[in-house]
Amino acid sequence: MLATYHNHTGYSDGKGAVDDLIASARKLGVGELGISDHYTLFPTGRVIEWSMKLDRLDEYVAEITAAKEATEDVAVRLGLEVDWFPGCADAIRAALGDHPYDYLIGSVHFVDEFPIDSYAEDWQRLSVDERDDMHEGYWRRIISLAESDLFDIVGHVDLTKKFGFYPRRDLTALVGEALEAIADTRLIVELNTNGWHKPCDDAYPTVDILRGCKRRGVPVTLSSDAHDPAHLVRDFDRGTQRLLEAGHKAVARFAERQVRFDPLT
Repeated sequence: MLATYHNHTGYSDGKGAVDDLIASARKLGVGELGISDHYTLFPTGRVIEWSMKLDRLDEYVAEITAAKEATEDVAVRLGLEVDWFPGCADAIRAALGDHPYDYLIGSVHFVDEFPIDSYAEDWQRLSVDERDDMHEGYWRRIISLAESDLFDIVGHVDLTKKFGFYPRRDLTALVGEALEAIADTRLIVELNTNGWHKPCDDAYPTVDILRGCKRRGVPVTLSSDAHDPAHLVRDFDRGTQRLLEAGHKAVARFAERQVRFDPLT
């Protein structure tokens, strides 16, 4: 059964409504559809234009819950892609409330005020050392994300490569530390095919990182990070091959914050 969890609607920066994603899932043969719009509780109160308005969370949950109840041929799942900021676990937990989420994706889009994936020009303005500092800061935030005990999935885990600015420093040990933290807290890493459509021309994460997940017993799931209903399973064949190349045999499925596993092929 096809399943996809990292998908966006017009509640954040997606093009379609909830019903549009469900209709596309039906057309594409998706049996399990997760909707996970951006939710960003910035520590300074900064408003992020591509993220859901914070006061719309109840509305969002209500619409997706109603869709779950009304849709028989597609299993709709309630998710969120939540931005992680160190030291903010209690505030994020309180803001998310006790809604019946099926899963939560934790992602890092900012190192302090620096936007990781907004524009290539942001990276171009940095010196080589400053870029390395951003890469290092990113992976340290992935470690604290894992340790927060808030999430089920780590989103696009090597996002800093998006614009093709790779670190000069050897961060192998730090990446390994992050994967150990992910393993210790039993998080799932997604193979996110959207990276194949970004300047880096590479899915998130690399084969080497996926192999590192396999060695540590970190499970995986497969996502397209769709912002257009037509892209729900874009490059899933290619993503499946990457997961198999890295040694993975199963993918995670989610319902009511519980995980099950289906064979990859």
